[in-house]
Amino acid sequence: MKPVFAGIRKIDPVLPDESLIEKAARIIKAGGIIIFPTRTLYGIGADALNPKAVDRVFSIKKRLASKPISILVDSISAVRSLVSEIPPSAEVLMEKFWPGRMTIVFKADDQVPSNLTAGTGKIGIRVPEHPVAVKLLQFLDVPVTGTSANFSGSKGCHRITDLPSDMIGQMNLILDSGSLRGGIGSTVIDVTTFPPTILREGVVSRQAVFGR
Repeated sequence: MKPVFAGIRKIDPVLPDESLIEKAARIIKAGGIIIFPTRTLYGIGADALNPKAVDRVFSIKKRLASKPISILVDSISAVRSLVSEIPPSAEVLMEKFWPGRMTIVFKADDQVPSNLTAGTGKIGIRVPEHPVAVKLLQFLDVPVTGTSANFSGSKGCHRITDLPSDMIGQMNLILDSGSLRGGIGSTVIDVTTFPPTILREGVVSRQAVFGR
């Protein structure tokens, strides 16, 4: 069945309309999928604890089931219920580099859907800094998928006009916050190892992380 599409809605990138944010939150709580702005690119947002919604994100992106999807939370405290442990190294990284700029990979708690982690038992988490993403998470009591709004293997989109038409047709709502800054994404670092392992060097350099 084709999803009900609530349209492409313009939203202020600095002072987002709370009624529109509330609408997006209701859609996510009901198992729907939206596109919304993150720091550099537009992302696909769904209830990260809803396995059916997560499956739909994989399907929309044509993403291999063996590739995990990272999530967004509204605070450091929200991480504790999603992971089995927070190593001291993670505490340092969260305090230094959040919000934004870094995705930290933890051992996932049992409540985290296995399709989200692609069966790895690990989950990548980030606190966003874009005001729309921040406000959206404030209206929700669940983490949201933070994967980029593109087909797997394709370039991410920093403007709504760049979104594939086939993807738009599978959304329930799109929040258009104008042109984002683009550029490289967050640095991804795995804290389940000691010392932590950089899986992808992004906006935060290796030197900034390790001091060398």
